[in-house]
Amino acid sequence: MSDQITPEGYEALKAEVDELEGPARREIAERIKTAREWGDLKENSEYHDAKNEQAMLERRIAILTARLRNAEVVREPVAGGVVGVGSTVELRDQTAERTVTYRLVGATEADLSEGRLSVESPLAQAALGRRQGDVIVSRTPRGERSYEIVSIA
Repeated sequence: MSDQITPEGYEALKAEVDELEGPARREIAERIKTAREWGDLKENSEYHDAKNEQAMLERRIAILTARLRNAEVVREPVAGGVVGVGSTVELRDQTAERTVTYRLVGATEADLSEGRLSVESPLAQAALGRRQGDVIVSRTPRGERSYEIVSIA
């Protein structure tokens, strides 16, 4: 199964892996080396903390590497005025009568505070494949909400 991701998201993920595999790994290795020099490892909390941090780092690297391996980079938004990964969509909430704008991105690069909505979210799922002027319905914890697709870029 592949995860769709924008080129920017792919590069950010790759940069994070590079950082974790390089400087972060070296830093933890140095902490472990220093803690070993302090003597008895059984009662050395610094050593155990560093080893636990190393295990968490290696797990994070494995997760991110798997995401990179399974990533399907979407170079261009869907053509023909259809909502797809990478599209910027302006939606008008028909109940609250306010407009919101989101760029649909892969799950790993989503950040609502920056206007990036995960394609796995219910709202994005309702919008995918639809056109300007369509009304979509998204399920929320407070019930269903209707949105009109105002524009797609």
